[in-house]
This record gives sequence, structure tokens and C-alpha cells, in this order.
Amino acid sequence: MFSGFERQVAAVNGTTINYVRGGSGAALLLLHGHPQTHAIWHKVAAALAERFTVIAADLRGYGDSGKPAGLPDHSNYSKRVMGQDQIDLMASLGFDEFFLMGHDRGGRVAYRMALDHPAAIRKLVLLDIAPTLAMYEQTSLEFATAYYHWFFLIRPAPFPETLLSSHPEDYLKHTIGGRSAGLKPFTPEAYAEYLRCLRDPATIHGICEDYRASASIDLEHERHDLAAGNKIRCDVLALWGKQGVIERCFDPLTEWRKFTEEGRLGGRALACGHYVPEEAPEELLAEVLPFFHA
Repeated sequence: MFSGFERQVAAVNGTTINYVRGGSGAALLLLHGHPQTHAIWHKVAAALAERFTVIAADLRGYGDSGKPAGLPDHSNYSKRVMGQDQIDLMASLGFDEFFLMGHDRGGRVAYRMALDHPAAIRKLVLLDIAPTLAMYEQTSLEFATAYYHWFFLIRPAPFPETLLSSHPEDYLKHTIGGRSAGLKPFTPEAYAEYLRCLRDPATIHGICEDYRASASIDLEHERHDLAAGNKIRCDVLALWGKQGVIERCFDPLTEWRKFTEEGRLGGRALACGHYVPEEAPEELLAEVLPFFHA
């Protein structure tokens, strides 16, 4: 899926991060969402690599990256720690500053990176998310029904791990195939990769810890940011699916303005659902290439 890219594993921040690298030029880091891997970028990676040095990484707990056991307070899966993994990865590759694009869970890691490491992030693209705090505090019946896993995965271990491990493919099909576009956007190769990784019990635990952190320590960090006036200082492009839950349940630009310096934010809905890089790769490229080069 990543012809011309090389696969590497880096030991950083007390774990290992799996990634692929291709292209040349300014660095661009791509971060995936749940329950997927860096493979979500396979439809856009080659085009991006014509203009950038592209690094597509697996998050801690996902793909072929390290999957440490969660701590009692879930702090080792906080977006702050997961972001530090990626900051350290890029520094190990010689990139002290870089462009950044994140989808879903990767978007949550990405905006934490921009808040915590403003000098490192040149520009930021966020795909189909609103801030975690806003999404939990504004939970509605429609949102809770569509994003039921936000509330299921945070239950104490090993309850959700046990259920997911018994039928990982059912969970994968229901999760990625239960959105507006069904399973059509996912190539057989990408689907097989997601399933391979999800069949690992350590991946399932890592995913649960990611969500447990989001419902606890990550919310503390965001409340502190808002109280302290800590904002993202780089230009931000927020894109989301017109047929997705973010469009129906939230006002993304209003919420992102709370975390972004004035005049730094833009964005709009695209003609797709949640899985933007796989549902609308050409439309995504048409938005992000001019943004990164402006």
C-alpha cells in the first residue's frame, strides 16, 4: 500500500513507534484514528510524498507500535504522552519542526502536540473531530448512540477487552462499516491490516486505555488549557464529513476557536463521512496541499 516507502521502528519515550517514510522536502507527520493504523493514509501518501517527507506512524497502543500495559490513572495513554512519542520520533529523524495531520484519535494526539509543543508544529490539519472536552460535555442521545464505544471502552479492565477479544472482526465491521459509507471506502488490503492488528489482545488493551485516558486525564489537561488561556499558535485547518456525526452533533469551528489563537483557524465540511482519507482522498488533497504551502 505504500510503494516507495520504507518501514522502520523507533525506540522513543519508553516504547516503540512503527512508521513508514517516503518522499522528500519539508516533513509531514500523519496520525491515524481508531480502530485503524497508519494504513488509513495509503490513498493520499504517494501524492503527499511528491512534495513532503511523509512519515505515517502508528500511535502507541495501535498497529505495530508498542502497547504498554495501562497505568492505574491511564496517564501513559494520555494524549500528552502519546504526543510526546511522536515529537520524539520526529526529533530522532532530524525534524524539530514539521507539518501535522491527524484523523480521529490521531487528531486528538495532534492538537495536544500543538498545545504542548508550539515550536514544533508548523501547521495543523484536524480531520472529523471536535475537542474531546466539548464532545463529552455536549453528549446527546444521537452522539452517544453513534459513538457508543466512547462509553463502552472506558469501562474498567478487563471487561471491554474480554468482549472485544472474543469477536474482533465483528467489532471492526460494526465500527468502521457502521458509518455513512459502510465498508465501501476500505480496500481489502487496508481492511486486512486493521483486522490483523485488532486480533492482538495487546492492541485491544491499548485502544481501551486510549479511551480511558480521554475520559479522565485528557479532560483535566483540556480544562487546564481553557483556564490558562493556552491556545494553538499555528494555523489550523479543521475538516469534517458532511455525512458524519461531527456535522450533526457539534459546531466544530466554534469549538476549535476556544483552543486556537484568533485568526489561525479555518475549515469546512467535505462531501463524505467520518473516514475522510479513505472516503474522499482527492477532496482531502485539494484542501491540504494549498493549506500547507500557503
